[in-house]
Amino acid sequence: MTGHLFEHHKASKLLDPKRQQIVPVERVLELLQLQKDDIVADLGCGNGYLTLPIAEVVETKVQAVDLQQEMLEYLQHRAKEAGIENITYEKSSLEYLSFNKGTLDKIISAFVLHEVPDLVKVFQDLNEMLKEDGLWVILDWEAVESEMGPPLHERIPSEELAQQLKAAGFQTSVGHLHPSVYFIVVRKNNR
Repeated sequence: MTGHLFEHHKASKLLDPKRQQIVPVERVLELLQLQKDDIVADLGCGNGYLTLPIAEVVETKVQAVDLQQEMLEYLQHRAKEAGIENITYEKSSLEYLSFNKGTLDKIISAFVLHEVPDLVKVFQDLNEMLKEDGLWVILDWEAVESEMGPPLHERIPSEELAQQLKAAGFQTSVGHLHPSVYFIVVRKNNR
């Protein structure tokens, strides 16, 4: 169940003030429990809606990853305007990430997993790349009709995604930022 790629020429829509109502940045930062020395990857960073606020909290370099070069360039432009320099930019799909084993403290992936063809590979890779006490926060569209977001048939219901993550060896906690947007806080299942 792979959705279509968000079109980069619509990137400015991602900065619509309405988005703050359904995806409050402060709440996402709370979920991430950021520390100043955290190594953070923003997977599917898009225009930097979350990348820039994360970069303002941490003193390390935020790893901004997106499949579309145009999105990365848009984020670079926004970072430069904001005077934020602690971001590295990587053009990659989630199936071909190049982070070393056990190097990421925190991962955020917002509204991107429904676009990924091979979630099992991504789960396996991120399980290896995440530190033992690391944290991964997933945001995505709930499988309900809403004004924003992809068509209903492209969405992955929160409970279904949580079950897939558990099957891949993760502990999960599911909640909602808005009736149409869920979060899953993911940790390694350290037995």
